[in-house]
Amino acid sequence: MAHQAIMQQALENKLLEAASAIEQSIDDEMHRLETLDEDDLDKLRERRLAALKKQQAKRKEWLRRGHGELRDVEEKEFFNEMRNEERVIAHFYRNNWPCKVMDKHLNILAAKHVETKFVRVDAEKCPFLTDKLKIWMLPTLALIKSEKVIDYVVGFDDLGGVDDFETSTLAMRLSAGGFIFEDDNSRKPQQSNIRKTVRTATDHSVYKRTESDEDSDFD
Repeated sequence: MAHQAIMQQALENKLLEAASAIEQSIDDEMHRLETLDEDDLDKLRERRLAALKKQQAKRKEWLRRGHGELRDVEEKEFFNEMRNEERVIAHFYRNNWPCKVMDKHLNILAAKHVETKFVRVDAEKCPFLTDKLKIWMLPTLALIKSEKVIDYVVGFDDLGGVDDFETSTLAMRLSAGGFIFEDDNSRKPQQSNIRKTVRTATDHSVYKRTESDEDSDFD
């Protein structure tokens, strides 16, 4: 009993210390803000305004480059569409129900995540591209960073294996790899539902890169 009492007292002391440290940190920050003079406030406003202007300029550039919507691209256009893009999500599709389900969610995400370019590729009309990127099942999302295919979402297996998954489930899958920016609907992906699909060229089920690969998949 005496030992338990000592342990309990030690735990309470630790909690009090932690609470005190947090309170002191808050007090220090409040004091810093209260003691800011006009020059300091002006500098804060200027930095904030500069950051907002930079963000707005970047958004305008993304929209100019075709971000903000899910667009169809032909095989001959695809390579130019990928040039100098940081993040691209390419939906390889055909005219069937699963692909229409994927389109529904991608349209929502494309409008919300203008930091990423979203495109659709008709796999049946683009045999060269489909073969080059080793697309073997539809729908497939090719997840591209800086002109290199990094990952794939093949069918709905990564999304719970059902066709009535939520848009947030796809958002979590994409944000987990940094293909869209994280937001309130794309945090803490469930590992049971959100899995990375890594494929190799040897069996058409895995795709894996080596250090000797070219800088771009689209040269």
